[in-house]
Amino acid sequence: MKSIASLLTALAIGVSASIALAATEPAAKAAKPDLVKGEQAFAAKACAACHAADGNSAVPANPKLAQQHPEYLLKQLIEFKSGKRKNAIMGGMANTLTDEEMRDVSWFLASKTEKPGFSKERDLVAVGEKIYRGGIADRSVPACAGCHSPNGAGIPAQYPRIAGQHADYIASQLTAFRDGVRTNSVPMTGVAAKLNDREIKAVADYIAGLR
Repeated sequence: MKSIASLLTALAIGVSASIALAATEPAAKAAKPDLVKGEQAFAAKACAACHAADGNSAVPANPKLAQQHPEYLLKQLIEFKSGKRKNAIMGGMANTLTDEEMRDVSWFLASKTEKPGFSKERDLVAVGEKIYRGGIADRSVPACAGCHSPNGAGIPAQYPRIAGQHADYIASQLTAFRDGVRTNSVPMTGVAAKLNDREIKAVADYIAGLR
């Protein structure tokens, strides 16, 4: 009986060890993002033509990517590649990237410092600030600050950084969410659906000046 008990104990220990080893294998295999390779891929794929070499796009229609949360950038690239987020240019670009390149590029861009933006229209900024910080109660529009933080820094791995982003780009994305053109965020579709053009422009202008 002792020998059988000892055998069962040994088997149990062996199984437990195998399970523990299996659990650690994915973590061991997951390579850390390589910022050097990320910069190389970013340059090789001509991403800088639209987003600038350091991710600080100077073109208002193209988003700044510097200092964005890498998890968010990676998610967007994956969804451009899969077609979940539709954009002819970015879909084509993402299709040329491997999974490793998408990861490396995302972490490379996150390591760069975003250049501050500026609000332009004083009257609109006041309206935008009110919506950003307090929402619109009678239409059940939540405050943007609830997810993107009071200073627009967002919450890593959950909500993107939007502080200092080009107002034109923010406005175009809110409009795309509202009109059903961009469909890869249910919460943002719900929020944008309740905003009119002036409110979208006001919020976008306020966000551009956040820092």
